[in-house]
Amino acid sequence: MTTPLREAARVVALDDAGRVLLLAYDEAGGFWATPGGSLDPGEDYESAVRREVREELGIDDIALGPQIAVRDLHHLVGGRPAHQVERYFLARIAPSAVDPDRATQPDGIRARRWWTLADLHVTDQTVYPVGLAELITGVLTQGPPQRPVVLTG
Repeated sequence: MTTPLREAARVVALDDAGRVLLLAYDEAGGFWATPGGSLDPGEDYESAVRREVREELGIDDIALGPQIAVRDLHHLVGGRPAHQVERYFLARIAPSAVDPDRATQPDGIRARRWWTLADLHVTDQTVYPVGLAELITGVLTQGPPQRPVVLTG
């Protein structure tokens, strides 16, 4: 039996201070992750990111930057095995633009938080994707990568 493919689009949302916006979820023991989710049938990755930002953050329009990373993993989604391929896009978002009251599908989000690189390095909480701090460090010091970085875990 083949594990179903689940394509997902996510955004690494940075503010002007270089902080990243992460969302907290209770499932799988609790974790923090970048905004985003699975593609709808016939949807491309960029359209999915824009839709997910509207649904989860209440932002109607973002200046979407380049794809900066990709992650390919097998894990449980809704208790079922899935082969998930995620593409991560860069966006600069002002904290004041995030409007949870306008979010149309908060999908079990229990909190939103802007994290500094220092926060990411010292936290004992689970943050996905693994390697997010290093990815952001590279973007802030060298700009977006020429080719998407391959993330694991």
